[in-house]
Amino acid sequence: MVEELVKVVNRAGIHARPASLIVGLTKDFKSSIYFEQDSNRINAKSILGIITLGAVYNSEIKITAEGEDEREAVDQLLRLFISKFEEE
Repeated sequence: MVEELVKVVNRAGIHARPASLIVGLTKDFKSSIYFEQDSNRINAKSILGIITLGAVYNSEIKITAEGEDEREAVDQLLRLFISKFEEE
């Protein structure tokens, strides 16, 4: 299992477009991937789950992945978050 903390650094937070990018990235991984914020834990392959997480600017999210490609999944998600979802 791989766990990493990431901060939402784009000003708009995670709305429909970033959620779509996340799902597009995670859907091809065999690992189970989850986001956790406060007491909420959602499947990172679910666009509705990601949007309902309500992650705003400067929110911290724990990414957890478990499976054969867990490290690659988390690394690619970290890059996506750092790139501000290619919005800025």
